[in-house]
Amino acid sequence: MPVDVGNVIGLTLLPILIIFVLAIVGSAVRVVRQSTQVVVERLGRFHRVLDSGLNFTVPFIDRVRAVVDLREQVVDFPPQPVITKDNVTMQIDTVVYFQVTDVVSFVYEISNPYGAIEYLTATTLRNIIGELDLDETLTSRDIVNTKLRAILDEATDKWGIKVNRVELKNITPPRDIQDAMEKQMRAERERREAILRAEGEKAAAVLTAEGRKQAIILDAEAQRQKEILAAEAEKQVRILEAEGQAEAIVRVQQATAEGLRLVQAAGLTPDQYVMLQGVEALKALGQSPSSKLVIPTEAAKLLGAIPAMVESLGVKVEQTTEKKNE
Repeated sequence: MPVDVGNVIGLTLLPILIIFVLAIVGSAVRVVRQSTQVVVERLGRFHRVLDSGLNFTVPFIDRVRAVVDLREQVVDFPPQPVITKDNVTMQIDTVVYFQVTDVVSFVYEISNPYGAIEYLTATTLRNIIGELDLDETLTSRDIVNTKLRAILDEATDKWGIKVNRVELKNITPPRDIQDAMEKQMRAERERREAILRAEGEKAAAVLTAEGRKQAIILDAEAQRQKEILAAEAEKQVRILEAEGQAEAIVRVQQATAEGLRLVQAAGLTPDQYVMLQGVEALKALGQSPSSKLVIPTEAAKLLGAIPAMVESLGVKVEQTTEKKNE
């Protein structure tokens, strides 16, 4: 049976043709990832930018030039030697945060953007630090970061790069400068400690003196109050004694007046009243069991005139005679 050579060749080339067509179709389809853009050239010239998602190109005519990441990137550059205004050489390590905003400029305006940013950062940092001395460099990081970011952002704008942030990661002065700074900080801490101790002792002495002063004032106030109260108490006692004496005098006068009234009512003469008062006094004296009344002979004659009065006294009358020594 004769074999058709054309059919055999056709059957052999058909799978190859299908694979070729599929390869061409596959090369025309481009899937771009999120936060990524693709720069496409047509016949060696810029054609367009492919955004994220499904895109189509012309096989054999369109070619992908670059795939650019649009996310913010962080580049840590190695330490750069810089010289301060007071001629101190130190090593400064910088970190730059940047983001691509224009992929066309990023691809076609600069050949090595990362190296360009590194060199630009080093030269700009030298210029800024050269205007500052050592102490200002160590204490003015924010100022250096702000100036460096502004200069880098302006210089990289035509490259399609946006510099968002610049940080001085490490500032390493020479070892002898570090030793001197440590000694200075130690001396400063000791000075502050001495000042704080002196201020504490001063405050303690002031508080002690204030406490002593307050104690003296309180003691004087307490003594004054004590004297005032004692004077008030003495005054009240004297007032009460005077009132008692006045009341006693009033009562005595009232009793005397009452006695006079009774005497007048009884019809006694003034001499009889005086004699009666004397008898009452002797009676009061004789009421004491230990009392002993000594009456001279002349006075005893008077008692004989008033026997009733002597009996009412209830005392032992003892007549004494005066012996005259010749």
